[in-house]
Amino acid sequence: MKALSISIEKLQDFVNQEEVQSYQSQISQHHKSIIEKTGKGNDFLGWVDLPSEISDVDIADIQNTADGLRSKVDYLVVVGIGGSYLGAKAVIEALKNSFSDFQQGGTKILYAGQNLSEDYLAELLAFLEDKRYAICVISKSGTTTEPAVAFRLLKSQLEEKIGKEQAQKLIVAITDKEHGALKVLANQEGYKTFIVPDNVGGRYSVLTPVGLLPIAAAGFDIQAIVQGARKMKDVCLSSSDLNSNPAALYAASRNTLLQKGFDIEMLINFSPKLMYFTEWWKQLYGESEGKEHKGIYPAGANFTTDLHSMGQYIQEGRRVIFETLISIEKAHQSLVVPEDRQDLDGLNYLAGKHIEYVNSMAEKGTVLAHLDGGVPNIKISIEQIDEYNLGQLIYFFELACAYSGYLLGVNPFDQPGVEAYKKNMFALLRKPGHEADSEDIYKRL
Repeated sequence: MKALSISIEKLQDFVNQEEVQSYQSQISQHHKSIIEKTGKGNDFLGWVDLPSEISDVDIADIQNTADGLRSKVDYLVVVGIGGSYLGAKAVIEALKNSFSDFQQGGTKILYAGQNLSEDYLAELLAFLEDKRYAICVISKSGTTTEPAVAFRLLKSQLEEKIGKEQAQKLIVAITDKEHGALKVLANQEGYKTFIVPDNVGGRYSVLTPVGLLPIAAAGFDIQAIVQGARKMKDVCLSSSDLNSNPAALYAASRNTLLQKGFDIEMLINFSPKLMYFTEWWKQLYGESEGKEHKGIYPAGANFTTDLHSMGQYIQEGRRVIFETLISIEKAHQSLVVPEDRQDLDGLNYLAGKHIEYVNSMAEKGTVLAHLDGGVPNIKISIEQIDEYNLGQLIYFFELACAYSGYLLGVNPFDQPGVEAYKKNMFALLRKPGHEADSEDIYKRL
């Protein structure tokens, strides 16, 4: 299997090689601090060694649990928010058939706890009323509002449908090893439980049961995902040299562009299957870097679709955007443009050519057009969209995010700003302990 590769050749009109290489000494320092776990937020660096630390026994336990659920239900509802569901959804959406509810041998994965929409939750419960389903609830504390509300509703419905004893067999809790409301409940109810490691934050948790259990339940090869991540770990952690460490080169390149005034990064793909991978990437980088009024703003687009919406702005808008392209070398399917006798649409010049060939020419043409328009482009290449390559991408972006956050001088592993909305929401809801703030908050509305 080929290793992921990165190209910055198309940056030459915007930055020079010396400017990128000037980050080498800092990268080497941060590389060492990541391996030795001495940098900012070092108590959340457990993800660094996850690909090699997760054992065949661990994977077998996750797989056996997923297989057990698949034999009993048609739907698995994953309850979580942020990194507790985005990683799994990114991988599942990339791998599944775009027009089939079920991967062969897998369950259909549904999601709850990622919003507080009454309409969404009511429609979900109505849909599940006559369905066979299980619940995978993911939360370290068990008290985060969005997943806690969703789990309370789903648990109540499931127990009412099939009885408390049977419901207990269809609920899996992924939570803290020792503490928290969900851990207490799981012990009381006898739920099957997996651990969210104390030293792994939510957005870095795809390679733990948080991501692997739903992915396995959907019918995909979690062993191959871990193997891909191991490959990228071996490639990147063996050296801090920008010429041999793709994650380090990516971090240095994007920070060089930031210094040139390009403070918005768009993750680009030419496959709709990667749409939710972009959403996972946006959370990873937005939550990791957006602190102390610093950070590159993470955005995304799905081409060629968004060339007919955002394309005009990218081509001729403010010159503050750079693109990072995930380029796929080959498709899984084989489909060619047919010949048409009348040729009214003028497409016979494409007759007999594969659709993916046409797509690849659109990719190349777009890159050149955007470069001509003043948009720098970083290219990340993978062989194809499969478990192994997605494992590589996950580890690549996680490690590069750590490097990049350290280059910015922030802690890439905390998220203090996320608490601001919660404080106001709790005051408005008059949650016990927050009543003192309620009057002032209501006056400001």
